[in-house]
Order: sequence, then structure tokens, then C-alpha cells
Amino acid sequence: MNKVKAASVNELKHILYLPRFLPYRLTKLSGTVSRDLAAQYSAAFDLTIPEWRIVALLGSHPGLTAREIAPLASLDKVSISRAVERLVKAERVEKRTLDGDRRSAALYLTEAGKTCLGEIIPIAQHYEDQLLESFTPEEIEQLDGFLNRLDAKAEALKEGD
Repeated sequence: MNKVKAASVNELKHILYLPRFLPYRLTKLSGTVSRDLAAQYSAAFDLTIPEWRIVALLGSHPGLTAREIAPLASLDKVSISRAVERLVKAERVEKRTLDGDRRSAALYLTEAGKTCLGEIIPIAQHYEDQLLESFTPEEIEQLDGFLNRLDAKAEALKEGD
């Protein structure tokens, strides 16, 4: 009997059970939340997920460059470039060339961008409230702490590469 259990446990070590694999669960949750939230504002505001992330970041950190936005928004260079160009064309974001570096531009929300963000924030906050409504304030603080720890550990592992 013990030999059968040992063999089963040994076999399980070589199987990746996705429903319990943290990276998969985080990716799945992130994708579900991003798509669901985007569905609520994309039609009304004509924004893609990368555009929304850029608008939100510039709302709290005006003057970021595309290079600075990339890690904060978890977006690649091509996605950021396309999103910024669409936002500039829609007159929601303006580029200001940096002194001393003509190749880089600081990005700022225009009045139209600020208005758009002001209309989206309540939608995003309502979604977050719904997502967390079954958690106590203490559990939300714990979750925030766990996510901060996971984020820091993932950054440390990335730096170790």
C-alpha cells in the first residue's frame, strides 16, 4: 500500500496542475478582470486595455515617458507606442519633448483625457468594490500585503536572471 502511495505522489511531482499553479491563477484572474472591466469602458470611451492603463498612470503620474510607463503598466514597447499614438490622435494625451533628449517625450493628459479618466474612475472603483465585497477590511489589507510580497519576490527573481 505504501509503495502505491509513494508512486502516486512521485508521479504527481511531474504533473503541473494548473488550477493550483499560482502563476497560472494570477494570469487567469488578471485577464478575466482586465477583459471584464475593459468591456465596461471600451465601448463608451473607445479605449483599449493598454490605453486605459496609460491614461490611469498619467492621471496619477503626469509627465512619464513611454519607457517609464512600460514596467508600471506591464506593457511591451510596441503596445505602448500604438496606444500612445492612438491617445495622441484622439487628443487625450499630448507629448512634450524633453529638454536635452529630443528622442524622448513626456506624456500628459489633455483636458479631454482628464475628463475621460474622471468618467472611468467611478466605473473602475465600482468594479473593484464588487470584486472585494465578500472580503472584510482586514482581509483586504492582508490581500494587499500578500500581493506586495509576491510582487517584490517576483521582481527579485527577475533581477536574479
